[in-house]
Amino acid sequence: MSPARPLRPRQRLRGRGAAWAWLLALAGSAGAQASLPPVPPAAPAPGPRVVRQQGFDPLHTRFSFELRTRWGQKVEGEFPRYDGEVNVLADGRHQVRIRLATGEVVVGGSERYTRMARSDRFFAAQRYPYIEFLSEPHPADLARTGGALRGRLTLHGISRMETFVLGPAACARPGEDCDAIAHGSVSRDDYALDGWQFALGNRVRFTMQVRLESTQNKPLSPRPPSPRPPPSAPVPPER
Repeated sequence: MSPARPLRPRQRLRGRGAAWAWLLALAGSAGAQASLPPVPPAAPAPGPRVVRQQGFDPLHTRFSFELRTRWGQKVEGEFPRYDGEVNVLADGRHQVRIRLATGEVVVGGSERYTRMARSDRFFAAQRYPYIEFLSEPHPADLARTGGALRGRLTLHGISRMETFVLGPAACARPGEDCDAIAHGSVSRDDYALDGWQFALGNRVRFTMQVRLESTQNKPLSPRPPSPRPPPSAPVPPER
């Protein structure tokens, strides 16, 4: 599968000035990170045979996150560069794979806040360039009925099983005629994502808003496996 095309960052995302004033005092040491090249496709994961796959439509797909400050204010960001697909397995079940480029994360439409999010104090984009999610195989109608989407999330060099919740579909063919939307939150403590604890809450809420590339399932084209970034040791919490 070809690397996904980048989306334009959404200018409606805005940081909250009062809350970020605390963070800016610590941001001076967070230098700008170099932009990543297009996200390379990951090697196919072992498991049930894939017979068809559909990529994500970049004009309608969006992966975003949200945190709350200790004062109850909202901080929002998104990942405009990503890679992934929905695989149809030989037994009829589906499996979702998502890979987000942390070096392209955008926060609040602000270059300064964005540098902070990419820095070693948060997503550490140079050390951990991707966030990855691979769902467990699930019934094909889960996107229509809604329910739990369980899978392995790899964030900040740590992998854990997490559960996202798909909302019931608003149309007969979710992901094709309307968006398939899933939400889920994770603990920053579970992933050693411990920067700015005095100002930011512990939960990170992720939203996946997905539309597939076309209404026709495409045959799976063979491709050689691509190299993946070497695994990195988890970052120990700061003392």
